[in-house]
Amino acid sequence: QVQLVESGGGLVQAGDSLRLSCAASGRTDSRYAMAWFRQAPGKEREFVAAVTYSGRTLYSVDSVKGRFTISRDNTKSTMYLQMNSLKPEDTAVYYCASGQFDLLSSNKVSYNYWGQGTQVTVSS
Repeated sequence: QVQLVESGGGLVQAGDSLRLSCAASGRTDSRYAMAWFRQAPGKEREFVAAVTYSGRTLYSVDSVKGRFTISRDNTKSTMYLQMNSLKPEDTAVYYCASGQFDLLSSNKVSYNYWGQGTQVTVSS
């Protein structure tokens, strides 16, 4: 059974940094894209960033580019999201997802496995 487990969320102040991790287990295929999404209260789940097995990346426009960095360590089956210069509008539950294929996509339907989410709260 495929499992994605996020960790690293918490309560921080504006301008602080956090690093989220997503540990994947249970997949028999090794090459697949992974992504981070986030969902703020009352809003739709939105794409944050994605990374392929080889490390190619895709970021959402404007909102996080330049502040967030996505990466993965294939030897550990773990993906990361380094978040710097956090803003109150970054407050959300952050979800890890893995895709059926090793293709970059910002569309939720491209990802068939999801973690339970980790809360990130940024105070002003």
